[in-house]
Amino acid sequence: MNAPSVDGGLWLPTWTLWKREMVRFLRQRSRVIGAFGTPVVFWVIVGAGIGRSLKLPGASETMNYMEYSFPGAIASILMFTAIFSTISIIDDRKEGFMQGVLAAPVSRMSIALGKVLGATTLAVGQALLFLLLGRFVGIHLHPLMGLASFGAMVLLAFSVTSLGFWIAWRMESTQAFHAVMNLFLMPMLVLSGAFFPPGGSWPPLRVLMQANPMTHGVTLLRATLYLGSGRTEPGWPTALVVSLAFAAVMFWVLIRTVTRESARAMQ
Repeated sequence: MNAPSVDGGLWLPTWTLWKREMVRFLRQRSRVIGAFGTPVVFWVIVGAGIGRSLKLPGASETMNYMEYSFPGAIASILMFTAIFSTISIIDDRKEGFMQGVLAAPVSRMSIALGKVLGATTLAVGQALLFLLLGRFVGIHLHPLMGLASFGAMVLLAFSVTSLGFWIAWRMESTQAFHAVMNLFLMPMLVLSGAFFPPGGSWPPLRVLMQANPMTHGVTLLRATLYLGSGRTEPGWPTALVVSLAFAAVMFWVLIRTVTRESARAMQ
């Protein structure tokens, strides 16, 4: 049996799958607790509990730990939302919905794009709500900073969602996905400079942190949060290039995987 022709357009299937993610989210509002509440609680507990005992090499003398880790909390929200959104792919496969989508004559890119944009929208929406808390830790919102931060969050959310989608697509069970998450995705977040700076780390660990693409996403996010304030974040141009490349590569890999495996399933 040959694979179905791809003549269903790009944007209509993309819009349909994006809308489905929004409707599903509104019907499962408890997901907010896991995706939004967990990073916020962790940020408050760590910042208030042990933040005073931590020194930040290279940070300003006036910067406290809660301010330093604020971009890390945003990155956590983006990653947790991506995880909760992309794990639904496994459920869609078990329920037969994904098989129906793959059998339809639509572009494989539209399938990936609709799911990724849906998860990205949810992640950025929740991160923007958290961004309003910045004023309580010394980060003052203004239009230029807000716009730049929005762009950085979209880029980071798109990257981690594409990565999560790619992992979930290859998993047969939610248990396997959680195992990979604990082994791979969580270390990516921890080793991103979100909660401690690379400068004071063990040298081999510092190398891993520099090689971690999420480190550059957090760096870019931290730079946008101080845009126009006189503070500068070293290495932000490199962080921007790496973040753009990571997003493009992950989405390309995702499309290749979806196309190849769906074609194999239709043979």
